[in-house]
Amino acid sequence: MSGSDSMGLPVAARSRTASVGGRRYWRSLEELAETPDFQDYLEREFPSQLPQFIDPVSRRKFMVLMAASLGLAGLTACTRPSANKILPYVQQPENIIPGEALYYATAVLLSGVAFPVLVESHMGRPTKIEGNPEHPASQGAATAMLAAQVLDLYDPDRATTVSRLGSIRTYDEFAENLANVLTASAANGGEGVRILTETVTSPALADQLKVFRAKYPAAKWVQWEPAGRHAARAGAMAAFGRPVDAVLQLEKADVILSLDADFMVEGPGHLNYAKAYAKRRKLRDGDVTPNRMYAVESHPTTTGTLAEHRLALKPSVLEQFARAAAAALGVAVGGEASRPAQVPEAWFNALVEDLKGARGRSVVVAGEQSPATLHALAHAMNAALGNAGATVEYREPLEAEPTDQFAALRQLTDDMSAGKVQVLMILGGNPVYNAPPELEFVKAMDRVALKTHLSGWNDETSEYCHWHIPEAHTLEAWGDARALDGTVTVMQPLIAPLYGGHSALEVMALMNGIPAKTGYDLVRDYWKTAGAGVVGADFEAWWRRALHNGFAENTTLPAVAGVAVTADAAALGRVSVPEAGGLELIFRTDSAVYDGRFANNGWMQELPRPGSTLTWDNAAEFSPKTAEGMGVKEGDVVSLDVGGRTVELPAMLTPGHAPDSVTVRLGFGRRRAGQVGNDVGVDVYPIRSLASPYVVAGVKATGTGKKHELARTQSHFLMEGRDLVREATLAEYKANPKFAAASEVHGATADISIHDFKFAYDGYKWGMSLDLSLCNGCNACVTACQSENNIPVVGRDQVLRGREMHWLRVDRYYEGDPDNPRALNQPVPCMHCENAPCEMVCPVAATTHDDEGLNAMVYNRCVGTRYCANNCPYKVRRFNFLQYQDWNTETLKMVRNPDVTVRQRGVMEKCTYCVQRISGARIQAKNEGRMIRDGDVVVACQASCPTDAIVFGDLNDSKSQIARAAAHPLNYAMLAELNVRPRTTYMAAVRNPHPSLAENLAPASNSHGEGPHGAPAHGDEMTSGVSSATSAQSHVAGRG
Repeated sequence: MSGSDSMGLPVAARSRTASVGGRRYWRSLEELAETPDFQDYLEREFPSQLPQFIDPVSRRKFMVLMAASLGLAGLTACTRPSANKILPYVQQPENIIPGEALYYATAVLLSGVAFPVLVESHMGRPTKIEGNPEHPASQGAATAMLAAQVLDLYDPDRATTVSRLGSIRTYDEFAENLANVLTASAANGGEGVRILTETVTSPALADQLKVFRAKYPAAKWVQWEPAGRHAARAGAMAAFGRPVDAVLQLEKADVILSLDADFMVEGPGHLNYAKAYAKRRKLRDGDVTPNRMYAVESHPTTTGTLAEHRLALKPSVLEQFARAAAAALGVAVGGEASRPAQVPEAWFNALVEDLKGARGRSVVVAGEQSPATLHALAHAMNAALGNAGATVEYREPLEAEPTDQFAALRQLTDDMSAGKVQVLMILGGNPVYNAPPELEFVKAMDRVALKTHLSGWNDETSEYCHWHIPEAHTLEAWGDARALDGTVTVMQPLIAPLYGGHSALEVMALMNGIPAKTGYDLVRDYWKTAGAGVVGADFEAWWRRALHNGFAENTTLPAVAGVAVTADAAALGRVSVPEAGGLELIFRTDSAVYDGRFANNGWMQELPRPGSTLTWDNAAEFSPKTAEGMGVKEGDVVSLDVGGRTVELPAMLTPGHAPDSVTVRLGFGRRRAGQVGNDVGVDVYPIRSLASPYVVAGVKATGTGKKHELARTQSHFLMEGRDLVREATLAEYKANPKFAAASEVHGATADISIHDFKFAYDGYKWGMSLDLSLCNGCNACVTACQSENNIPVVGRDQVLRGREMHWLRVDRYYEGDPDNPRALNQPVPCMHCENAPCEMVCPVAATTHDDEGLNAMVYNRCVGTRYCANNCPYKVRRFNFLQYQDWNTETLKMVRNPDVTVRQRGVMEKCTYCVQRISGARIQAKNEGRMIRDGDVVVACQASCPTDAIVFGDLNDSKSQIARAAAHPLNYAMLAELNVRPRTTYMAAVRNPHPSLAENLAPASNSHGEGPHGAPAHGDEMTSGVSSATSAQSHVAGRG
C-alpha cells in the first residue's frame, strides 16, 4: 500500500470489525492495519496449527534412554519389594473427612500488608485461596497474586535445609553461632548489629523487634521494599507534615480523578476500592446513579479501562496537569500552573466543573508508584474539595514504624562500607537483586563479618550470605498483620512447614533468647498482653473468634482527626520530573511477578498481563506514535541508556501509552529464582536509581538491530467479523434501555430445520452473566480458574504457538486513535450452548449435554480429533498437545484439586461451570432435604472477581441474581444469531460521560434485532431481556 496516515498505518487499512454505523473495534495494531501477516494468521484460525511436535530427544538419545530403562527395570526385578503398609489413623483428626474440604481464614502478605483470605484444604493440604467475604479489606475478592500462593507453597525449588557457605547445617548450629555473636556484641549494646526486613505491619513481630532493641540499644532496624509505599508516605509528609494513610470511601464518590493511579489492582486497599467502585456501576441492581471517572495516566492501567474520560500524558506533563487542576480548584500552587497544551480545554473544563459540582462527593487519588509531589497535590485537592472526612479518611499508618526506606537503606549501606556492621540479619526480601545500583550493596556486604538470610528460596541475596535459613511460607506459619484499615488478621498455618522453615517472628524470638517458643505461642503471648480494651475479659473466646472470622476485633487503627494540609505553595509547585531531552522512563512493578518475588511461579509467568497480554517476558513499552518516530517495530530490541547505565529490552507497541515516554516492568531477569523464573525477561533494577525510583527523564533509546519475539496472547482465538461487545452512554441507555438486544445484526435466514432444538429443563438450569460495565480486565478470574481446575502451565514456547491452556480469557477491545483509544474488556469462558456446535461434530460423544444444560466433557472418551475446537465459534476449547501436567514432582501433585480430573496429553478440555462445585452443593442440599439455594454455588471465577462482574446461578429460580440479570434490558447473548443458544450471556457496558464530552456510543439503527425476519430472538428463554425491537440504538463491535 502506498500511503500512510498520521498513525503510521496504511491509509487503506480498515478494520474488519467495523459495524454498520462505521465504528471500529480492534484488539491489536496488526488487526487495525490488516497487515498481510495478520490476514494469514487469521485464515489459519488456530495458532496451534503450527508444527505440533517439539521433541528435543534425538533418535540416538531415545535409544540410549530405552536401553538404560530396560537395564534398570531388570535390576529392579531382582530385589525384594519393600513392605509398604497403609495404616489407619490411631486417633482421627478433628473434622478430617476424606472428600470434604475445610476452609480456614488467614492472610497473605504483600509488601507487609495483610490481604485476608479463605484457604480451602483437602486432608490437611491447602489447594485453593479465595478472599475472605467477612473482612472489609477483601470482601471475598482475591487477586491473581493471592491465588497463586498455593503454587509457591509447593514449589520444588524452595530452600529445604539450613546451610552455611553452601554446606548443610542444622538450625541448632545456627542458633549457637548466633548466640555467641550476640553475646560478644552485648558489651557495646549491639552497636554493630543490623536487622534488615521488609515492611512490617505485624504487631507481634514489631514487639519482638522492640524487645531486641531494648536489649541491644545500639542495634538498628532497617526496612526495605523496592515497591513499597514510599511515594505515598513522602507525599503525606509533604502535605501534612506527618505520616498518615488515606483510606478512600469510593462508594460515596460521584466523581473520581485518577492521577496515574491503578487503584483497583495496586496498594493496600485495591480489593476494597474495586468493590466500592463497582457498587456504583451495578445497573443490574436497580436504581443506581453511576459515578464518573477521569483518568490521566502515563501508561495504560487496569483502572483506566473503566474511565469515562482518559488522557495519556507523559509524567512531566501529567505533573503539570495536576498543578493546573489544583490551581483551578483554589489550591495555592507555586510555579507554572497553567493547563498544559496537550490537554484539550474542553476536557479540562469538564473535569473542573465536575469536581467543583461534587464537593464532598469526589475523590482525587494518586498512583502508588507516582512521585511524592503528585500525592501531595492529590491531598491538597481533596482538602480544597471538602472530601476529607467524607470520601477520604485519614488513619494512622499501617507500618509499625513508618520510615523513609530509601534513606534507611542508604545509611545501612554506608555503615557496611565503613566497617560499622559486624552482624547483618536479613529477614526476608532480596536486596542484592533489587537494591538501587549506586549503593553497590554486594560490595558493602563484603565487609560484614556475619551475614544471615532468612528466605523461602536460595536466591541472589542468599548467595552472598554465610548462613541461609529456609523461611516458612505464609500458609505454614503463625503470625499477624494489619490490613487496609489497620484491622489485624491472625495468620494461622494450613500445613506444617514442608522443609522445616521458620518465620521471621521465630527468628527474632531466637535473637531475644527465647528459642523454645513456637510462632503460635509468640502470637498468643503478645495478644494476651494487649489489654481488656482489645480482647475483652475472655481471651480464649476472643482468640477463637479471631481465628474463625479471620480478623481480630477492636484492632482497627484510629482515624486521625483534624488533618490539615500544611504544605505551602512552593512545596506543591516543586517539580519532581523536569522536562528534558530524550524519553521519560517509567518504572512499574509487574502485575503478575510483582517486584520479582513471584518470578518462579509458573501461573504468574504465564498469566497474560492486563491489556498487553504479554507472558513470560517484560518489554520496553512505547506508544505507536513514539515507536514510529524512532523507527522501532514490535520485537525490535532497544537499548535504554540512563545516565551511562544501559539495559536492552524488546520493544512492545502499547495502545494508549503516553508519547515520548517508555515503561519498563520490574521483577524480571532473575538469576537464582528457580527452574521456572531463571533468566526470564530482563532485569531493569540496574537502571533504577535511588534518586529517581519511579520516573527518570533524559533517557536515550536506540535500536540494536536484534529481534526478540514476544509471547503475547492478544491475537489468539480470534472470532472473525462478529458482533461481540456492546456499549452506550447513560443517556442513550435511559432513552432506549433495550439497545443491547437490538444490535445492528440483521440475523440469519429463517430456521427451516425439522428440529426445534428446545429441551425442557425442569430441574436446575445453570447460567452465567458477565457485566461489561464492571470488568476491568485484572485477570484474577483466570488464575482462580487455573487453581480450581488443575490447568497446567505450558511454557513460553507453547504460548508462542497459541497453546496456552487457560479455560477463561479476557479479551480487550480498543476503539479510536491507537495512541489514546478507549478500551473495553470482555471475559470469554465456555458459553455452554444449548445447541452446541461442538457436540454435533464429536465422533465419540466426548462432549455432550446434561439435563441441567451443562456442556460436559467425558475425558476418557476423547480421542483428540479437535473437531469440537474447529466448530466452536467462541474459540474456548483447549487441547493438550503435549503432556503438560507434571506427574513426577511430588510436591506439585499436592497443589491439585482432588475434585477435578487431571487431563492427559491428547485430551480436549474447557470451562465446566465448576461442575464439581455444583455437585457438592447438590449433595449438601439433598442431605438437608431442600433445593439448591441461590448463592450456594459460587464458581471459582465469580468468587475471585473484585468487581462482582460475574453472576452465576439457576435460571429457573426467578428470584436468583442470574435470573434477574438475564431479564435485564442490558442482557444480550454473544453470537446469538448463530442459534447456538449460549447459557453465558453479557450485560452491555454503560458509560457516564460528561455531557459536553459525550459522543454517541449507540448510533441509530434500523435493524430487526438479532433474529431473522419474523422470528423471535435466539436464546430468548435464557435472555428474556433480549427483544427483536425494530428500531433501536446500539454500539457493537467485533474483532478479527
